[in-house]
Amino acid sequence: MKAMHDVLRVLDDVLGLQGRTAAFGPETPLLGAIPELDSMAVVSLITRLEEQFGITVDDDDIDGETFATVGSLVAFVDSKACV
Repeated sequence: MKAMHDVLRVLDDVLGLQGRTAAFGPETPLLGAIPELDSMAVVSLITRLEEQFGITVDDDDIDGETFATVGSLVAFVDSKACV
């Protein structure tokens, strides 16, 4: 569950959500549901996730499903951290 907390903190910080992620859970939709999460924000978010979790994200790793929900993003980060 620590990864969830850390991913939510990164989302809040990168997107400037001012604490709104406190109400987010695994099923919370991201891409298309949060106006702040546009294409430029995705790039910033990926960069911050790489720094925060010590992972490397290749272009081929990213698709819309990765950013569909909080849970899918956490699962993606977990899968990259275990490699």
